[in-house]
Amino acid sequence: MKKVSVLIAGRHATSISLEDEFYAALVEIANKQHLSLNDLITKIDSERKNENLSAAVRIYILQYYRSAEPSNPEK
Repeated sequence: MKKVSVLIAGRHATSISLEDEFYAALVEIANKQHLSLNDLITKIDSERKNENLSAAVRIYILQYYRSAEPSNPEK
């Protein structure tokens, strides 16, 4: 488990706790989108519903990779 300090919208300091695999995926997504981690987390924060930020990050990562999978039509 990794606890990461982040700055949301350049002004709100907080931290999130993520498993190492989720943290690695978050870094990969940020790199692919040419965003800093803080900028990506700010984006996730602005789009989240009622879940806490760590959960919102995990959901974002899951949705990101699900949307990247090619469709597998049933045979």
